[in-house]
Amino acid sequence: MFEFIETLSPLNQALFVTIITWGMTALGAALVFTTKNMNQRMLDGMLGFAGGIMIAASFWSLLSPALEMAENHTMPAWIPVAAGFLLGALFLWGIDKVIPHLHPNASILEAEGINPIKKRKSTLLVLAITLHNIPEGLAIGVAFGAVAAGFHSSSLTAAFILVLGICIQNIPEGAAVSLPLRREGMSRRRSFFYGQLSGMVEPIAAMIGVMTVTFIQPLLPIALSFAAGAMIFVVNEEVIPGSQENGNNDLASLCLMVGFTIMMILDVAFG
Repeated sequence: MFEFIETLSPLNQALFVTIITWGMTALGAALVFTTKNMNQRMLDGMLGFAGGIMIAASFWSLLSPALEMAENHTMPAWIPVAAGFLLGALFLWGIDKVIPHLHPNASILEAEGINPIKKRKSTLLVLAITLHNIPEGLAIGVAFGAVAAGFHSSSLTAAFILVLGICIQNIPEGAAVSLPLRREGMSRRRSFFYGQLSGMVEPIAAMIGVMTVTFIQPLLPIALSFAAGAMIFVVNEEVIPGSQENGNNDLASLCLMVGFTIMMILDVAFG
């Protein structure tokens, strides 16, 4: 498969791999066909693990290459990278305030965004996980765009490591939508449909990322750090609190450390 992807254009590469990450979201959502109530400790552990992967990917797959690329600019390397990082966080913060959504395991009264109570709970849950997937799709897009641009700090292998990490952490995200809907009485098929639907945004965001950095290569360091800032915001705002709100703090924290370590090893050893 690696050889096949090498023959594709950067846009098609990003589209192909994000369809796979979407499939992993669907795989997580498919757990609804085997159980109605997933063990909460296991789910919290998976969320913590996913958070560790996202933090590690944000640095080794995005921020570190961005700093190397920014060294070719006339200004200090940290300026465009820091600006992109903060812009990414502000972008997600703004979307979080505007788009109505509901975090898994929260009551409808805790929904956020503009007029969230007017939306169906299934829609709010899907939108919550969709917000998570926007920075992941952007990260994949700019990573493959960096490879196409020929920067020595980027490689197809490193981009694949990022995709692998996102694939792993998409599984609990799909389950985090489908299982709560099933517990509330929705059919298995409809619960699965809404669970996998949240992954649809990744191919769209990836194509936007690729096209941006392909046509405006000087923006690449900012684009990479922008995706990193958005991912870190999601981890801090959604993933870590969600993994620790059910009393499994120690387990979630340990799983986060394991996820971070595994992603770090993959990226450093093979990236």
